[in-house]
Amino acid sequence: MNTIRSSRTVRSAGPRTSAARALRGAARLLLVAVLAAALASCGKPSGQTGDSGTRTARSGEVGTPAPEFTLPDIAGNQVASSSLKGKVVILDFWATWCPPCREEIPHFVNLQSKYRDQGLAIVGLSLDAGGAKDVKPFAEEHDVNYTMLIANEEIARAYGNITAIPTTFVIDREGKIVQRFIGYTAPEVFERTIKPLLAAS
Repeated sequence: MNTIRSSRTVRSAGPRTSAARALRGAARLLLVAVLAAALASCGKPSGQTGDSGTRTARSGEVGTPAPEFTLPDIAGNQVASSSLKGKVVILDFWATWCPPCREEIPHFVNLQSKYRDQGLAIVGLSLDAGGAKDVKPFAEEHDVNYTMLIANEEIARAYGNITAIPTTFVIDREGKIVQRFIGYTAPEVFERTIKPLLAAS
């Protein structure tokens, strides 16, 4: 309470007016930063937040082994993460309703085409509530050329309790997480990240 009263008093104190203006300016800058972050990523819809209490302390962190999973693809086939062994993986948590997620899709399509033969595997983990019913038409419409899987709360928790999308992990050939990106990420950033990993034998 004392702090609030003090800030109100400053408004009528001539010598302190500049300090009050500076404080209000800093508050505006903080608001702009928060809005920019919100535009760059999407929060998961209600009903998909999950309880983070069960995840391990280091789960999904850079430098740790990528959590294993078996999930259905958009055709209903089960796909295990073990099938990606020896590849450099871009693992993207996303949803069709998320604008920055959608913006990244064409870049992933291009990267998969360019680096597939060098050992790149891009995997989309959809958090759409409608599952394959939502994702399959989207994938067909946008000519997605990489694996699309239907994620769940368990895998979202395993990768650090995903609360904003896109959240994208880069995983090396040994299965270790080397980078984590939250929000829209430019394709050249992904390219710079994967090139040395692809070059490593």
